[in-house]
Amino acid sequence: MLRALRNTGIIVIYQTTDLRVRWGQNVPAEWSADDIAGKTDSDFMPGNSVDRIIERKHAVLASGAPEMLEFRAGTEDGGRWYDMWIDADLDDDGVISGVVTTIVEVTERKRREQTLRTLLREVSHRSKNLLAIIQSIATQTGRYSPSIDAFLDRFRGRLQSLASSQDLVTSSNWRGAMLSELVEGQIARYRGEAHNGVTLEGVDVYLNPNAALHIGLALHELVVNSMSHGALAHPNGRARLVSTLKPGEGDGAAPSLVLTWSEHTDASEMQEEKRFGSVALERVVPLSLEGKAEFEFTDDRLNYRLEVPAANFEAD
Repeated sequence: MLRALRNTGIIVIYQTTDLRVRWGQNVPAEWSADDIAGKTDSDFMPGNSVDRIIERKHAVLASGAPEMLEFRAGTEDGGRWYDMWIDADLDDDGVISGVVTTIVEVTERKRREQTLRTLLREVSHRSKNLLAIIQSIATQTGRYSPSIDAFLDRFRGRLQSLASSQDLVTSSNWRGAMLSELVEGQIARYRGEAHNGVTLEGVDVYLNPNAALHIGLALHELVVNSMSHGALAHPNGRARLVSTLKPGEGDGAAPSLVLTWSEHTDASEMQEEKRFGSVALERVVPLSLEGKAEFEFTDDRLNYRLEVPAANFEAD
């Protein structure tokens, strides 16, 4: 049996009723550099767990019932985790004659569990943020919709916009999305894969998840507005999106991202009534990014400018 145990990596220790080791197999060198025969737990077991281990072994000696515990050997950052099973050894008369301890290292399992807990917390946090965005969209869409049919149509489009941006973020393991990919995805939903009605010019940056979702929502509103009474309502209409970096104020200040959407349009229609589209573009999106936004209208032109602080993106 001892010869077979050498190939398993499982630690097995046999102790007499006074908890002195009779023999041990596969005991880690960091616990004891020499043979542990004749030693007690205090002589070789990890100091941060030894009292608890001894207490459990005394309980087994008193009751004969098996015990199980989990313990860490070493420091919190560099330590190793183990599962320990403690069983009483009974002689032919049923009297406890010793204790058999079986120990298996489970460090990798603990690390996977910790990683999973971290991921679940992150998913929970991001889900709550996404639900808050959806709740805001539903509330504001309802406020500016004249009928239930209009609400459902507009709300469905905004949810699909979020879903499209979310797909990009998820495919990157929640790191974010490239601006160019975000623009392409939002426009293609309405203009088709072969669209050429919107051009993106300037720098391409990597947006963090929050920025990707909200800028995606802004692009959705700009495209829908343009298709209703803007340049994209016409077969050969064109809209232009320019991405530039604005130098930060002060020495060493990071630059901000400036997105400017411009098109020929009947701007008077947009100015006549406030809809969620304009509220989202002027308030919801910039507030969510801690940025600034502004509309500029002329007789036949619309310009929308969104300034995004450096914390929301990474530039090459």
